[in-house]
Amino acid sequence: MCGITGAIAFNKNGAPFLKKVQQSCDTLAKRGPDGEGTYHHKNIALGHRRLAIIDTSTNANQPFTDHSGRYTIIYNGEFFNYKEHRQQLLNAGIPLRTQSDTEVLLYLYIIEGPSFLQKINGFFALAIYDKEEEKTFIARDRLGVKPLLVYEDKDKLIFASEMKALMAYDIPKEIDYTSLYTYLQLNYIPAPHSILENVRKLMPGHYLEIQNGKVTDNEWYKIPFEQKNFLRKTTEDSYENQKKQLRELLEQAVERRLVSDVPLGAFLSGGTDSSIVVAIASKMVPDLKTYSMGFKDEKFFDETDDALAVAELNKTNHTVFNISTDDIFAELFNILDYIDEPFADSSALALNVLSKHTSKHVKVVLSGDGADELFAGYNKHRAEWMISKDGILKFIKYGEPLLKSLPKSRHSAMGNAVRKMHRFAKGAKLSRKDRYWRWCGFIDESEAESMIKKKINVQEYHGRKLEILKYVYSKGDINDILFTDVELVLANDMLVKVDMMSMAHGLEVRSPFLDYNIAEFAFTLPESSKINVNLSKRILKDTFNKDLPLSIREKKKKGFEVPLLKWLQTELRPIISNDLLNDDFIKNQKIFDVKEIQKLRLKLLSNNPEEVHAQIWGLVVFQYWWKKYIM
Repeated sequence: MCGITGAIAFNKNGAPFLKKVQQSCDTLAKRGPDGEGTYHHKNIALGHRRLAIIDTSTNANQPFTDHSGRYTIIYNGEFFNYKEHRQQLLNAGIPLRTQSDTEVLLYLYIIEGPSFLQKINGFFALAIYDKEEEKTFIARDRLGVKPLLVYEDKDKLIFASEMKALMAYDIPKEIDYTSLYTYLQLNYIPAPHSILENVRKLMPGHYLEIQNGKVTDNEWYKIPFEQKNFLRKTTEDSYENQKKQLRELLEQAVERRLVSDVPLGAFLSGGTDSSIVVAIASKMVPDLKTYSMGFKDEKFFDETDDALAVAELNKTNHTVFNISTDDIFAELFNILDYIDEPFADSSALALNVLSKHTSKHVKVVLSGDGADELFAGYNKHRAEWMISKDGILKFIKYGEPLLKSLPKSRHSAMGNAVRKMHRFAKGAKLSRKDRYWRWCGFIDESEAESMIKKKINVQEYHGRKLEILKYVYSKGDINDILFTDVELVLANDMLVKVDMMSMAHGLEVRSPFLDYNIAEFAFTLPESSKINVNLSKRILKDTFNKDLPLSIREKKKKGFEVPLLKWLQTELRPIISNDLLNDDFIKNQKIFDVKEIQKLRLKLLSNNPEEVHAQIWGLVVFQYWWKKYIM
């Protein structure tokens, strides 16, 4: 886990940008506190910041060049099955000089070319330069765990792990208003687009080849997905076999992710997914270190009792960080300073504090990320399933007028229930595609459009949206929804959040559920194996039923929330009213409609703010970013 950056000049106009690689590298210091290095040759410059996890010696520092001097690699990630391939290289007489996975990757590329990517079980963003052919190869992992951004014009191509590292090259910073329009709805920006024109995110499972000023983009992996596979029914015998396969695959995935030359532990939230990972890992690692975070003054969000029950059952060395909301708030502006592209998933605030405290104990943690998207764990999945079965949501649909009048809030059990029912009632009347899109966001398209002064390029927006929704079929089942979640929500929200908040503290997070073998297996399962009238994530809970305490098996899905509404109404109110959403500032900025922003501020302080806090938080994040990087 590191940070990488590089620049490739196509002509003499691009050449001056090569000198800025060190400047770019410096911005990645938090991602790689253990070492740094740069490489220059003719029309290319590469930079690397290292977080040392495997072979922590300086011999494995990067940029790393093979023994012939021809090939050089920079790499961010982990290659979990590298040892078997390392041995094969040694048997073939390759003169390896380190114990690192980096060297193994480089020689596999030298021998096999781009097809070597198929051998990697892990996550990564990497670049390899061939000095003889003056050719650069850049690739990203299958599911998009590790980020990579690219700026390209007629003179140069620049790439980096973070937007701030791209900006260090003094690239143009023009707002992409279609991306802003999407961001206002989702609170994040889906790949391949970014908040800046001419900056794109390399898609998961893609690689670039750059030579003689020509850039080709190739897809090397996509989860196999055939709708017809899911139309069959699961028999009792086949379901038992599926459970057996899942256990075997997940145990293998956990074992792979235990390879480390530095201290390793696990996040333990008290939810089903992290509890399963801990249950498996604790059998492989004696006295496994586990970490959870409790809210001292917000019991509605606190799940430490459930986490403790799992820790006691599995005899882990458990640590609870008892945090107050003031502790989280104290980090808020540090997070805003670290975010270099607008990203407003508020659960990042809590994850940041958990990562900060955990990083003082270990450098690597296991997590349960990805299980909800693969096995139908979100409330929207259950709602979609119920609509497809013409079920209980009928009464919610027709009861919408009553629901509109009731108070809605994420910050109380009753208010949260009303919020969900109202959201589901509105969605029940839409087509599957429109319902999916609406449930992914916080506001609808008309609300977002009214906030922006500039006219939106509707054709461009709908083209992007249709590309995202292409696997949501009019008569699909839950699997097409889950597949779209993997490509949209997992890749652009959940994984971005985890990477950003963990790397801000030099902490590596590994999720066994994101092993591509498990992802592929998940999309061979019919809907009935994942969800029924009684259970969401059915196969997960049934497979590991005996490994979990009763309290975990029976609990309902609960998000990793923070009391954002309260902060926006109190501590953050001055920065909203007097600075970031101030009328004069909005007028001078010429991006947002003043009257619409005024309405949001009034609603925030009303008796029924609903979900306006998510909208305002999205605006606060954007405005803070704009002042720091654009103004």
